[in-house]
Amino acid sequence: MPISLGELATRFGCELVGDPDIEVSGVASMQNANSDSLTFLSNPAFKEQLPSTKAAAVILRPEDAADSPVAALLHADPYACYARMAAVVCPAPTYAPGVHSSAVVDPTATVADSACLAPNVVIGERSVIGKNVYVGPGTVIGPDCTVGDDCRFIANVTLVRATRIGRRGIFHPGAVLGADGFGNAMTPEGWIKVPQVGGVTVGDDVEIGANTTIDCGAIGDTVVEDGVRIDNQCMIAHNVRVGAHSALAAQVGIAGSTTIGKRCMFGGRVGAVGHISICDDVVVWGAGVVSKDITEPGAYSGIFPVEPAKAWAKKVARFRRIDSLIDRVKRLEEK
Repeated sequence: MPISLGELATRFGCELVGDPDIEVSGVASMQNANSDSLTFLSNPAFKEQLPSTKAAAVILRPEDAADSPVAALLHADPYACYARMAAVVCPAPTYAPGVHSSAVVDPTATVADSACLAPNVVIGERSVIGKNVYVGPGTVIGPDCTVGDDCRFIANVTLVRATRIGRRGIFHPGAVLGADGFGNAMTPEGWIKVPQVGGVTVGDDVEIGANTTIDCGAIGDTVVEDGVRIDNQCMIAHNVRVGAHSALAAQVGIAGSTTIGKRCMFGGRVGAVGHISICDDVVVWGAGVVSKDITEPGAYSGIFPVEPAKAWAKKVARFRRIDSLIDRVKRLEEK
């Protein structure tokens, strides 16, 4: 929706350098922006793109204002400011309340009058759908689930059973919450499935990415606290607890009964073994593996960055000889 720079500056506490009557109606990168676009500069690595941008306005830090060829909205945190402004310039879609003729709603379920159920939605026994909820096409909400007000299920989301969702959640296509955890007991005759009788509890303002799975608890619930962000293709096992405002990037895998503290950030492909505890304010760099408790806040990593294949092959050859090298050192020490 078109909005003036003056209104944006007033609403979000920015200093405006430029014409307050200029309007923006979309957002874009600095390279691709046009005279109707709002853009931002947060990462210094992209500062070289600033002089050539054709945007209507750029959100940036005060120290970068002199280099902007267009109107500037000055803010100490340009990315966060952009996020808030972009939500106004490009608001989320709205949906007319109602239940599509192809949706199937169990007679024991409760659906708010202001909710929207798209084609081929299924709502199971005793489930409750709150106010202004959008349940997208093909979504299945099984028995004994509760969905808080203002949630959005984009499409093909599955809540298997006993899943409780807070308010304002966003769930992307293919997300599955409440499926059985990987519980099996080995016997001489083979595996015995361990019943998974817990549920899933998700707090307010949580966003779950496409094709991410959050298993139900084996006993008790798997818990995702308020404000958590989980990217696409992540795996959260049974009885994991993810602390408030933590963020997990793509392909993170968390084994069962692990507790992750508040405000933690895991890079892509991070893994955590089961039955460990990670304190608040921990950052784990991409592809790291957490194999034991972390009790001190800070940044942790454990990965070999890529390098030319020949150099890596030489190092691998040296790794393979390390046992013989240790033996030689021991013999020398004995002498």
